[in-house]
Amino acid sequence: MNQVFDPINLVLLVVAIIVAWRLWSVLGTRTGHEKRIDIPLGGLSGERSTDSASAPAAEDGEVRYGLPEEEKPVWEGVAEENSLLARMLERMKEIAPEFDARHFLEGAKVAYEMIVTAFARGDTKTLKPLLAPDVYAEFEKAIEERRRQGLEQEFEFVGLDEAKLLRAALNGKVARLTVRFVSRVITVTRDADGNVISGSPDKLATVKDVWTFERDLTSRDPNWRLVSTEAPAQAEK
Repeated sequence: MNQVFDPINLVLLVVAIIVAWRLWSVLGTRTGHEKRIDIPLGGLSGERSTDSASAPAAEDGEVRYGLPEEEKPVWEGVAEENSLLARMLERMKEIAPEFDARHFLEGAKVAYEMIVTAFARGDTKTLKPLLAPDVYAEFEKAIEERRRQGLEQEFEFVGLDEAKLLRAALNGKVARLTVRFVSRVITVTRDADGNVISGSPDKLATVKDVWTFERDLTSRDPNWRLVSTEAPAQAEK
């Protein structure tokens, strides 16, 4: 029998046509309600891939990848919107996109405790990389004078109550940030015979300082250095 007119072949041909038509009806058309999956940019470069199990889902159930969280304004949490301080922080951010005022403030808190503790102990090795040369010279002079007089300072840093950003300034690419610190310490100075000259070993003292830190925003060195200290009342006029 001629295979072209074989009834079995005709049946198989009809089945194939029906299956093909159904597949096309499902895959070849879009209704406008399909779920969209965005390919993460990192997936194309090999830098980053995202597991679908941990991918964020929108309220409509749609899964999206590679969508970065909206970055907070550089001044948020440390300055008022549209204030002079906020605008200056924005200018710093333009020069150095990695600049983060909140991160700076956290680092300033650590630096403050390190500096006041090192000064009380006469630890010039710790002080030197944290201070500008002229400020270091003043600190070193005070430490040497204390030693010359045979005085000893006992010091305990109890806690920091406040670290508030007061001012920001730019000189070209060099940024300056001024911070007010309010801390609680136990400090006592004794003479060579052990007599108390100042302070008390049993009482908390509140210390207020206003310090200015400086850094070239284009430098590879990420560290800020203390460049000046001033009385709180004078700084806030």
